[in-house]
Amino acid sequence: METNEIMQERLAKLKALEQKGIRPYGALPKFSGAMSITNVLSWFKEGAQAVVCGRLSAKREHGKAVFFDLRDQEAKLQVYLKEDVLSKEVFQLCAGLDIGDLLLVEGELFKTRTNEPTIKALNIRLLSKSLRPLPEKWHGLKDIETRYRQRYIDLIANCELRKIFIQRGKIISGIRNYLDKKGYLEVETPMMHPIPGGAAGRPFKTHHNEHKMDLYLRIAPELYLKRLLVGGFEKVYELNRSFRNEGVSTKHNPEFTMLEAYSAYSDCEGMMTLTEELVIEAAGQAGLGLKFEYQGKDIDLTPPWKRYSFAEVVKERFGIIPEDSAQAMLAKLQAKGRALNEKKLSRSQVVKLVEDMLSEVTDFSPAFFTDYFSILCPLAKNKPDNPYISERFELFIGGMEIANAYSELNDPREQRKRLEEEIAESRQEPEQLRMLDEDFITALEYGMPPAGGLGIGIDRLVMILTDQPSIRDVILFPLLKPEGK
Repeated sequence: METNEIMQERLAKLKALEQKGIRPYGALPKFSGAMSITNVLSWFKEGAQAVVCGRLSAKREHGKAVFFDLRDQEAKLQVYLKEDVLSKEVFQLCAGLDIGDLLLVEGELFKTRTNEPTIKALNIRLLSKSLRPLPEKWHGLKDIETRYRQRYIDLIANCELRKIFIQRGKIISGIRNYLDKKGYLEVETPMMHPIPGGAAGRPFKTHHNEHKMDLYLRIAPELYLKRLLVGGFEKVYELNRSFRNEGVSTKHNPEFTMLEAYSAYSDCEGMMTLTEELVIEAAGQAGLGLKFEYQGKDIDLTPPWKRYSFAEVVKERFGIIPEDSAQAMLAKLQAKGRALNEKKLSRSQVVKLVEDMLSEVTDFSPAFFTDYFSILCPLAKNKPDNPYISERFELFIGGMEIANAYSELNDPREQRKRLEEEIAESRQEPEQLRMLDEDFITALEYGMPPAGGLGIGIDRLVMILTDQPSIRDVILFPLLKPEGK
């Protein structure tokens, strides 16, 4: 039967219910005492009374008896209906129910001859009538684009998908609780910035009518969180939504979730320890140990994690050193067989190309890259004994960059110089994207304590911990092209 025919049939049932005085979108009765199916199964006692709510997922008729499967967020419970137990009106109502309807069931718990936990219905209420058919036999949606575009259907039909997002919630809660116990204060900073900053990336632009000003959705909250260190907060974090007007891939979504954490009187090494602790905590919240698989490859979180020197790796593989000019770097890459057509890249752009090759060096287990060239790190301190190398690391797991951290630069004179050099190199338009954030420099001039700062890509971390190949599989509503384009 076609979808339109099924909908017409269900609309007819809907009208028939309304004519009988039944509210097909009725409210839950007050003090219903409804429990989750998981809770009912955990304390299950034959003969006990229970009230459960859920979606009708299967229906089997046996003469004057009917069996339903009722599903809620996490579990399933069989429902037994018998004509001589229910009132005539309720049994007639049940005969007109469809797969997908949302119900409240009051009844008595028992186990069948096959030992299946079941509730014998004494009363049933229709809470919401489903007018559209669910995916056939609850096998889920086969078309990947439809799965993302109509996520609500995929969640109804796919119990394993719901578990992924339940795990995501537990991972984020675990990170939050861990930081709270460590004395970090959760804060909120603006999502609309007059001057985008804190990370490299092209922002989304919006406009405020009352103030007649352009604003930008934040690329990162970093500069605002550092202002809080200046103001006297010593440990802060934000689980934030950030936005970058760039490409979409299995590892990138224009809207994404990050953790940024800052600790006064710490540094890059302190953030390295914190990163290990947070990722191990998150793995535990996802129900994993220190060793597990991601996409068929082994990952071992046992600390301490491997460390690689970016400066040493690029010198060994390409002969590049931080003092090289952009032209020299390009020539060395081309001499090693890297096909690069660009002829006029800045030094930082060339090094960024090299940085993107780092995942080739590591296996799937965690690895820290340290000793980045300073030209890539305008917000990080340089090493005291080498002005060309910064106190920064990036963490790779499963071939993906997961985290980034610095010993934060707190010298306002050096910070101004670095940002001005970065702006001079930038080709971004309009001009406002090339403006220096003077208020941030002013804040540093009041004195910011030495600090360590950390950013973790939550979506990518969840990918690793739930064994998902695409970032779209761990974001409930990923950005998609309009249909048909």
